[in-house]
Amino acid sequence: MIQTVREKFSCRDCETITQPPAPFHVTPRGFAGPNLLAMILFEKFGQHQPLNRQSERYAREGIDLSLSTLADQVGACTAVVQPLHALIEHHVLAAGRLHGDDTTVPILAKGKTIKGHIWTYVRDDRPFGGRAPPASLYYASRDRRGEHPVRHLGGFKGILQADAYGGYNELYEPIAHARTNHARPVLGAREAAVLRAGRYRGQCPTRQTGDGDLADRT
Repeated sequence: MIQTVREKFSCRDCETITQPPAPFHVTPRGFAGPNLLAMILFEKFGQHQPLNRQSERYAREGIDLSLSTLADQVGACTAVVQPLHALIEHHVLAAGRLHGDDTTVPILAKGKTIKGHIWTYVRDDRPFGGRAPPASLYYASRDRRGEHPVRHLGGFKGILQADAYGGYNELYEPIAHARTNHARPVLGAREAAVLRAGRYRGQCPTRQTGDGDLADRT
């Protein structure tokens, strides 16, 4: 425990009161330091240790950290790192090519464990001579409904390389393919609406060449 004493001083002539500034806190008015917060977050998201088990472990060491207290700290840290997540999101979705996939992850629910999903979108153009730094973008959901990738990639327009999961179909242009692992261009929101309205009936703005590359149709 670190106790910080901030003495107040008053001027007898002008009655101005001065006080040293409060020490830096990772979260507003938070009591936990950066090391403890990093440990809680890593155990939860990196090691998949539920907060109730973390609370029990701290209790065995004589530290009283209730489940609600740990949940409050995780929520506060989530708000703190939100600007960093927004920067990563902007960088990844600005790419012309993405690799997308999802995987299951156990989520502790009331009285049981349910199967959630982690959605991953990777930007890495180094094999193609790109100079932009690689990055990965993650989202979480409690199910695998197609509305999730539609929401994640609502502002993305480019090539998405993914498996044949049907949840991506609303994003793709209609294009013939013979492989289950393929890359197809993703429409912008306006173009997707036009396409669904049937204005491109019988037309496909792109074609797939024999070697799997995408080329513009002239």
